[in-house]
Amino acid sequence: MNGPVRLIISIALAVPVVVGLFMVMHSLIDKDYENPEVENRKIADLVQPDEEIELETTTPKPDKVEDPEEPPPELEMVQLDLDMDIDAENLAPTAKVDINITTTGMSSGDGEYLPIVKVAPIYPRRAQTRGITGYCIVEYTVTTSGAIRDPQPVDCQPSGVFERASVKAAEKFKYKPRVVDGEAIEVAGVQNKFTYELEQ
Repeated sequence: MNGPVRLIISIALAVPVVVGLFMVMHSLIDKDYENPEVENRKIADLVQPDEEIELETTTPKPDKVEDPEEPPPELEMVQLDLDMDIDAENLAPTAKVDINITTTGMSSGDGEYLPIVKVAPIYPRRAQTRGITGYCIVEYTVTTSGAIRDPQPVDCQPSGVFERASVKAAEKFKYKPRVVDGEAIEVAGVQNKFTYELEQ
């Protein structure tokens, strides 16, 4: 019996407390609460001046640049004088080199040796600029493969000018070898004359 009695007493006490709390909350919500410690502060009024903004839509355009009637003058090329062993065709008269092939060896048989590739020598720069002309005869052996062996200058005028260029050119010659009884053989004593001339 103690249990139900306690429950009834608790309910009887809780109801007035709950109702009282509701009343206090209601009064607080309804009432305008003002804190006396907080002073009312006035916010400064923002005043925007009445100014008219002008948009500039008529910007003057720059004058059109006209194409020049006369082209600009050409720049002069700077020429460098380099002391190098090069073919100086523009520094001297035009050079002309003739190649004549003669032989003092045997040239009869089933198939004659024939030149396939003949390379013209480079005119020596110093001889060309000084206007020196002349010739150089180079003697060599045509091998069974058609290559050149042991090229030697045998007669060159003037001496010591055209030998080197002539031997270099002769080393690049190619031949169809001489054939006797179906076999290729070497031909010795083949000579080639290089003539160095300057065109006027």
